[in-house]
Amino acid sequence: MTLPIGSPVSTLPPGIVPDLRQLNGRYSRLEALDPAKHGAELWTANLKDETGALWTYMSNDPLPNEAAFMAMLDKRQATRDPWFYAYINRTTGKAVGMGAFMRFDRANGVIEIGHIWFSPALQKTREATEVIYLMMRHAFDDLGCRRLEWKCDSLNAPSRRAAARFGFTFEGIFRQHLVYKGRNRDTAWFSLLDSEWPRVKAGFEAWLSESNFDAAGRQKAKLQLT
Repeated sequence: MTLPIGSPVSTLPPGIVPDLRQLNGRYSRLEALDPAKHGAELWTANLKDETGALWTYMSNDPLPNEAAFMAMLDKRQATRDPWFYAYINRTTGKAVGMGAFMRFDRANGVIEIGHIWFSPALQKTREATEVIYLMMRHAFDDLGCRRLEWKCDSLNAPSRRAAARFGFTFEGIFRQHLVYKGRNRDTAWFSLLDSEWPRVKAGFEAWLSESNFDAAGRQKAKLQLT
């Protein structure tokens, strides 16, 4: 009896490890997180989140002061997997968010985008969409990954909507997956495959083109990835 097996993989991942190279876009760029360079700007951006709501689904609570915030950034800069980036608005030159590549599975060509933190200055802007696009492009076009993952607390509705908007496919819920901040987390899993990337990439690039925005920076057409 012949049992079904998976399709052969003719091209293996090249085995490139994330190196925190600068990633450049039209409206934003990603730089390796550097507390000396980005810390004060990120702290200022954080202060606009007066309720601390942005930290609800993060692994830590809001930091009580700038010193504690900088200590967190120092730890993030020192780590490798996750590899942390600062998100820079190219118009202002200021850091307005951060995120990371993580859980890199070199043998199977899998990586995850995580620890995404958008300050109020970055939320609901074209720069917010572009920074995720730049990470996705780097994962597939530079690192040669076969699979890109996005995970979040299943109760985090904004993150789940973002994953769907960015072209990720919902794969299911890992029940009682984690305990963080003393509470349970059921985790929603999403993925994007290398075979799907060309279509998604074309949709991002059409949306991000200068012609898709008016003089006030408002979009003319919505992001279409299907």
